[in-house]
Amino acid sequence: MNKTATAYRVTAFDLAPQLQELRLEPPDADQVQVKIHAAALNFADTLMCAGTYQDTPTPPFTLGLELAGEVTALGKDVTGLTIGQRVAVFSGQGGLATYGNFAASRCVPIPDSLGYDAAAALQIAYGTSHMALSYKARLMPGERLVVTGAAGGVGLTAVEIGKRMGAEVIAIARGTDKLAIAQKAGADHLIDAEADDIRDQIKALGGADVVYDAVGGALYEACFRATNPDGRILLIGFAGGGLPQIKPNHMLVKNITVIGFYWGAYLGFKPAPFLASLSQLFDWAARGEITPHISNRLPLSQVDDAMDLIRSRQATGKVIVTP
Repeated sequence: MNKTATAYRVTAFDLAPQLQELRLEPPDADQVQVKIHAAALNFADTLMCAGTYQDTPTPPFTLGLELAGEVTALGKDVTGLTIGQRVAVFSGQGGLATYGNFAASRCVPIPDSLGYDAAAALQIAYGTSHMALSYKARLMPGERLVVTGAAGGVGLTAVEIGKRMGAEVIAIARGTDKLAIAQKAGADHLIDAEADDIRDQIKALGGADVVYDAVGGALYEACFRATNPDGRILLIGFAGGGLPQIKPNHMLVKNITVIGFYWGAYLGFKPAPFLASLSQLFDWAARGEITPHISNRLPLSQVDDAMDLIRSRQATGKVIVTP
């Protein structure tokens, strides 16, 4: 009897994704088959629906960039993994399904003390923030870190990791409820994103040494103007909808470095720091030193509602879909 999988598929960029029943093929030689227990949503999933994400596959494809589950079959060339093993997978696609076949090189064993939800939620959001702050920006203890979108999926992890690295963290988010979540994650100072004096508030606190910007637009401009000489600005994303206006003459005069950072690409061209970062994060999580904030859990049958939470920016932290 042929096995099947339920998957949330993009069939064309002008059509809404839909759940489909697919034949489950055996894994290729370098793949493992995974029974998916949890998938974490990202803003990139919403962009992939319209074909506007930088790594969007050609339709048809299954959405879901990161997942956690149990290995149920091995390709003939796979070593180092076993059937029944619990793994997290940064898949790039295929996570919003009941089963999937994924490259063995993208699988990271899950420590016994870590649940599937947490393992799925840790990868992109925490991986992005940890590599951006440690590997790219070289954040140092005592420096002042400004995080925009500080209650969102990646922003909240930047607050938590920045604080753990010894920084003084300024969180910018919209409204008192979201700011309270950022404060609970470790933020030292809170600024409402709706304020019209964000630059002045940051300057009053001593200015920014590092800016972690996941929003872009006018908020980037305010943070840039509040960045201290020799500061670093990380471009993480543009959830606010507007691309930042880069001013190289101002960068030159203030000795400011603007750093573009796309976490997912490192697995392809420079995997060593990528894998070292994930290993560090899983170790921290297994010891309870970091805890993914999961604001919503929905079944695969309600995946449309889960996607709407991301599009409307109602989620605070990660949204998990469970088959």
